[in-house]
Amino acid sequence: MYPHRQATLTAAALLTAAAALVTGCGGGASTGGPAQAGCPAALAKAEAAVRQAENTDASWNGPTSGPAAVSGKSIVYVAQTMTNPGVAGVAKGVEEAAKTIGWKVRVIDGEGTPAGIQAALSQAITLKPSGIVIGGFDPRLTSQQVARARAAGIPVIGWHAVDSPGPSESTGLFTNITTKVGDVAKISADWIIARSRGEAGVVLFTDDSIPFARNKAELIKKELAGCSGVALLAYENIPIPDASSRTPQEVSSLLSRFRNRWTHSVAINDLYFADAAPALRAAGRPGSGPPFNIGAGDGDPSAFQRINSEQFQAATVPEPLSQQGWQIIDEFNRAFAGRPASGYVAPVHIATADNSSGAESWDPSGYREAYRKIWGT
Repeated sequence: MYPHRQATLTAAALLTAAAALVTGCGGGASTGGPAQAGCPAALAKAEAAVRQAENTDASWNGPTSGPAAVSGKSIVYVAQTMTNPGVAGVAKGVEEAAKTIGWKVRVIDGEGTPAGIQAALSQAITLKPSGIVIGGFDPRLTSQQVARARAAGIPVIGWHAVDSPGPSESTGLFTNITTKVGDVAKISADWIIARSRGEAGVVLFTDDSIPFARNKAELIKKELAGCSGVALLAYENIPIPDASSRTPQEVSSLLSRFRNRWTHSVAINDLYFADAAPALRAAGRPGSGPPFNIGAGDGDPSAFQRINSEQFQAATVPEPLSQQGWQIIDEFNRAFAGRPASGYVAPVHIATADNSSGAESWDPSGYREAYRKIWGT
């Protein structure tokens, strides 16, 4: 026997084990399969965050005070396109809230083109409303029209108009209403870490032509990289207008390349999974997964339908579309009363088949009652 050599080997083995413990947390995602069990610290944090986001019993944490209803106002909601379920859902919430507060609302559809959106906003200004909503498009696309509205003393409020919630002086918005992109990106990545117990092969679908989407995708990548057992297999840059034609082909290619290593997916919008479903179905993949898919944003009714029926989508991080419509009316009421914006940002939520109770949307509980009490209606 060689006791010195055996002692050396034992020491080397201990060093290797120690190195494994050090690198088990905090490593970046690789392009190959998971090389090691996922990071325990990252997993624990992800599980705690997901539990909180899946909670459906949270009480209202939005504004409970503000100016009483100002009477006799009119609002024009300029929609990027009413075929976008998120834009249409918020418009419905605006109409419902306006009826409650006693205001009039008109919706003008920009029909999804720059020329159509600019024409719609120009038409809105000529109507001389009390306020204008920019529904789902970048106000820089219509900077001349926004300047005209401000010159006419018409406050403008955005929904998903710029990256961040709150007032945007540079784009002329009294306030912009959206969840925080960083929170949405983080919780969608955390869901994958928690759902996979820290061992996953992930495909990320995004549209890099949209700065907001590209930023969200980069934040998702950063959070996934916090667990060394999670491998980013592919970053699929598919423009949203091309999603229906390109996604099925890309999904077939991904299945051929990665086979069972592809266990989870995350997309910056739920619509990618509607387009992925035919290719997954044709390949014999079960609707309940794998891959287990989460949408990092929107949460339109079709996404809830896929989730509730376990058809190629397991979860979504939905926008509270109705609540945000009511918030738009409340923010206008504050503007008309000479008050600042409320600053409220809805918390992120994860909707699954287990917590949605068959619903096709999500909104925080108690918002209608809270706004009615503020307005005195």
